[in-house]
Amino acid sequence: MKKALQAATILAAMTLSTPLLAKTFVYVSEADDGTIARYTLNDQTGALQLLGRTPAGGKVMPMALSADSQHLYAAIRSKPLKLVSWHIDRATGDLSKTGEVAAAASYPYISTDKQGHFLLGASYDGDVVHVYRLAKDGKIIAPAVGSYKTGHAAHSVIVDDAGQTAYVGNLGTDRVLQLKLSSEGELSALANGYVKTEAGNGPRHSVLSPDQRYLYNVGEMGGIITQFRRNEQGELSKVGETPNAVAAEYKLQHGHERPAGYSDTTPRIWSADIHLTPNGHFLYVSERTSSTLTGYRVNSADGKLTLIGSWPVEKQPRSFAITQDGRWLVASGEKSQVTGSYDIDAESGALKRVGEAPAGGDANWVTIVSD
Repeated sequence: MKKALQAATILAAMTLSTPLLAKTFVYVSEADDGTIARYTLNDQTGALQLLGRTPAGGKVMPMALSADSQHLYAAIRSKPLKLVSWHIDRATGDLSKTGEVAAAASYPYISTDKQGHFLLGASYDGDVVHVYRLAKDGKIIAPAVGSYKTGHAAHSVIVDDAGQTAYVGNLGTDRVLQLKLSSEGELSALANGYVKTEAGNGPRHSVLSPDQRYLYNVGEMGGIITQFRRNEQGELSKVGETPNAVAAEYKLQHGHERPAGYSDTTPRIWSADIHLTPNGHFLYVSERTSSTLTGYRVNSADGKLTLIGSWPVEKQPRSFAITQDGRWLVASGEKSQVTGSYDIDAESGALKRVGEAPAGGDANWVTIVSD
């Protein structure tokens, strides 16, 4: 009897401590609630568990990790505009606020370089990209040290692995900007400063292949994925285009820009996010009107895409993220009451829903931290 009681006690302790032993944490910004939801992701089953919520201090939307994954950054898009930083407790997933600075614009997208020097923000409303220096302790230093006028509706900015080139999805001009990023954080045009996409496609988010040979951009309004080849200087040249995979099935018309107050009952293409698995084998994009994710196999020789399939996910999926081992995908939905987790089949790239956990209002950005 005594041994049985001891065994039960040990089992209960292990069960209670499971979230604390988890090595993978998921953070989802909840704009309507002004909070960041904290989850654990079970590395064996993909199950999600809500740990709690951290107040962000306003309409929190895009997030980014520091190069060492020790700090989480977020942009507050309600006034006063802010950039906020937290330290991540890698044992519990808790967030401890380390600072905030005034933001020079409202940013729908922020990112960091792999060298840990800078945080960059793209402003849709301000038609500009800003660069902020990061202190050695991970805090953001204001004011911005770099600025570049982009043209209408800058929607994303990413930096190559070398930390020397930045790429901006410029939705309103049908261009992907290519910019030099100096060691001081200054931005300047690389070559002529941009490459074009299909007219009306509305370049939104971009992702670089792990080997840095290709950049893929998804258009918000046309849903076309445009593939570009990078040369040694970081200059882009268009390779090809992959049409939207769900428009016909869901009878979606070509999309429009959606400024504040936008209203239209016509079902239209409204693509949002794009990510590659870390090994570069599979690429996924989200489409919000149909509430789907679509997956593609990436040809290792030329980077071209072959359709795998499309899957229903959380309602209006603005953002999703993939774990570092490429095994799990987590998606949020702006109009969903849950955040979902999905198994990525290592052979086919197909998605299978494996878990969910409660989500707050307007869950819109997903960031994953794992060892």
